[in-house]
This record gives sequence, structure tokens and C-alpha cells, in this order.
Amino acid sequence: MKKVLIVIGILLVAGVIAFFLFGDNYGKLMKEYGSLVEPRVTEYSDQKMLEYKGTGDPNHVAKAAFQALFKGYYSLKGVDKMKGVAPKARWPEVDVNKKGEWVGFYGVPVPESVTELPAGLDPNVKLTTWKYGQVAEILHVGPYAEETANIEKLQKFIKDSGYKINGAHEEEYVKGPGMFGAGNTKKYLTIIRYQVVKTKR
Repeated sequence: MKKVLIVIGILLVAGVIAFFLFGDNYGKLMKEYGSLVEPRVTEYSDQKMLEYKGTGDPNHVAKAAFQALFKGYYSLKGVDKMKGVAPKARWPEVDVNKKGEWVGFYGVPVPESVTELPAGLDPNVKLTTWKYGQVAEILHVGPYAEETANIEKLQKFIKDSGYKINGAHEEEYVKGPGMFGAGNTKKYLTIIRYQVVKTKR
């Protein structure tokens, strides 16, 4: 009986932690990122990443990629395992007619102090650094399948602001599927981002 109570206690604690890490924090996140519904150009520092390279339709590849990445992330020394971390993905080529051929670079940010990976991780997972500099970005609110209008809005903003795209299509998944299913796709928050440079006049 005592063992059963201990197990129940552990499950309750895990449930509380899961709620705070993965619960419906849509309102809080909108306060933090809501201004990005209008595109902007800003400066980003380079970021050390756990990266997984996968080829194929992201609807099929992403799940395995992020499972491998988070397994790696939570086995690292020196990372705050209680702090939520937003995964990202990059695609150098995004021809919608050849989605099955997309080469995706899926990633999770890690501290600069991480210099080696533990044994036993998926061989597709490695440590690398994503280059940034000037970027243009916009927040998409809603299902991934409805991103097109915001992608086009961002690309027009880039051109109208005197810039050109100088890197891969990147997405940062601020809020997406939860631990126990897809959740409310209308509350998904995705930052769409491109590295940019000023065009020569």
C-alpha cells in the first residue's frame, strides 16, 4: 500500500510539473510575442543547437526528429530541465510540389557550455551552431497548414523594406502540440523567420 501511495505521489508531482511546463499558456505567450503579428527586422546572435537532419515531408519527419532531440536535450548536463524550450526547424529549399524531398534541419537551443553529447543518442543528432545576424520574422497564430498568408506577408515586407532573403526558411514552435495530443490548433504560435541582408541600391 505504501508503495502505491509513493507512486501516486510521484505521478501527481509529475502531473503538476507537466501542467506548468506544457499547460495552456496561450495568454502568457501572446503577451510576450503578440506584437510579432506584424513583421519586423531585428538582430539575433548565433545559437548553439542540438540538430537533427532529416529528409522528407516534415509532417512525417518532424515527430521522430523532435523526439530524438528532446531525448538528447533532457540527458544533457548543465541544462535547466524545468525550463520550457521552443524547438525550431530550417529548410533551405521549400518547393511545395516536392515536399517529400525537403531536407530539414530540426533543432533545440542549448547553452554555450554544452560541448559534448552523451552516448546512446540517435546518430542523426549532433551539436552545431546556427548562424543568424539580421533576421525578418512574423508570428503565425493558428494551424501550420494556414501559414501561407503570413509567409507571403513576411516576404513582401522583406522586399518592401529594402532587404532580400539570405538563408533558409525557419520556424520556431513557441506553442504547438502538447504532451497528450494535438490540442487546439487555433492556439498554435509559430515564428516564421528568414535571415536577411540589405539590397544594393
